Amino acid sequence: MASIPVYPWQLAPEGLATLRQLRAHDLRPGGQDVAAQVERPRRRRGPLVAYLYEIDKAKSVRPMTPAKWAALAKANAARRRCPECGRDAGYVIPTSLGMCVTCAFPEEQRAA
Repeated sequence: MASIPVYPWQLAPEGLATLRQLRAHDLRPGGQDVAAQVERPRRRRGPLVAYLYEIDKAKSVRPMTPAKWAALAKANAARRRCPECGRDAGYVIPTSLGMCVTCAFPEEQRAA
């Protein structure tokens, strides 16, 4: 396995970017291999590592199709629907409760 260059935090050369930096410019790695990595030391745990990709080889982000927009809207609507009462809660149902707040705490809702 070939080793890749490792740079200290904020000292990477020009022409390399992290995934977040690529995404901010509407780019994606496009199948290229990792070109390098930056490491930020941490005291208690291991170092933070960010992989770097070449900006010149990056491709533009694929546009959302109408079918993808529809699927995303349907998935978000399902996350708002309470499985107990079946109503749209108007917010994403917390996974810790598994139902809307009204169904999870009915006695507190009656007091209000």
